[in-house]
Amino acid sequence: MKVTTTPIPGLLVLEPIVHGDERGYFFESYRKNVLESDANMHINFQQDNQARSIKNVLRGLHYQNDPVPQAKLLRVLEGSIWDVAVDIRKNSKTYGQWFGIELSAQNKLQLLIPHGFAHGYAVLSDTAEVFYKCDNYYNKQCEGGVYFADPAIGIDWKIDLSAAIISEKDQKQPLLADANNLFL
Repeated sequence: MKVTTTPIPGLLVLEPIVHGDERGYFFESYRKNVLESDANMHINFQQDNQARSIKNVLRGLHYQNDPVPQAKLLRVLEGSIWDVAVDIRKNSKTYGQWFGIELSAQNKLQLLIPHGFAHGYAVLSDTAEVFYKCDNYYNKQCEGGVYFADPAIGIDWKIDLSAAIISEKDQKQPLLADANNLFL
């Protein structure tokens, strides 16, 4: 597995080594010892989630605060998404900056999002099935969010926002400056 850093420290792109032949393909989608040795990331995943969405669905931006923050490892099983992580660590030199990458069933790339980031994605294909690992269980009391169209962040979601399908909850999230964000 190839581990690539991004312009935002801690945020990593993982690219599996795909072994293919006339039968199909095989790859390791997660290998703990590679993350520990190549990226010095020590994550103990506890929960797997899967979501299916239609074109133009925008989910996010979500995070979990202490004492139950969540790191996530995302990949796409079907279709493609524009995956976005925003640095919400208040003492970080990259606070408020975002990173986006297309994750698809075809490119098999994965995004590792550590604690201290808000996360969201927009569906680019007719449908997309997203699978992600979390290092902590979902905890409603710790959940937080940031408004997906916060002008101070300026995310390019790669879809027409006037056609976006967004939950009522996500439409009402606070701006980053007003978010209940406990990350330093």
